[in-house]
Amino acid sequence: MGRHVALLRAINVGGRFVRMPVLVAAFESIGLTDVRSVIASGNLLFRSSTRAQAPLARRIEGALLQALGYEVTTFLRSEAEWRALAQSEPPFAASLMTQAQALNVMFLADEPTLAQRDALGALVTPIDAFAVRGREIFWLCTTQQSELRFAAAVLERQLKLQTTLRTWQTVQKLAAALAID
Repeated sequence: MGRHVALLRAINVGGRFVRMPVLVAAFESIGLTDVRSVIASGNLLFRSSTRAQAPLARRIEGALLQALGYEVTTFLRSEAEWRALAQSEPPFAASLMTQAQALNVMFLADEPTLAQRDALGALVTPIDAFAVRGREIFWLCTTQQSELRFAAAVLERQLKLQTTLRTWQTVQKLAAALAID
């Protein structure tokens, strides 16, 4: 049974508040085991004998639709993928990292296309830097995010895809949670 991290888009933001036991029960309803939520914002760890992520994500989305009554886009990473992400250095120059006020990771279902990468490049500003690594987009801000006019929704519209965003601190907390399971 492989371990996975599920990142649910738009859980406990924008007026959609879901109690974590409801999410856990939805996951268990489709045979996933050792399900637990981390940080009460749509981060779940679980075990599954299914390794193919796309069909597993669709099954989870179906269970969530049934349990919640609305669609919840789900992004999956294997335990190995998550550990590799958490142990890696963010893909920015050291000089830029020293200016960072916020570092986020946007998770995608698939690697961005060349056209999407080009569109991402058009969003770079003196305040915002972006870098793609596999199915993740790293977003480094050199000012407090509360002072920004840019938001993940702008990126989604520009790239014509859905993402879910987690802070670098959340990436690390989920890696720590995997380590104690």
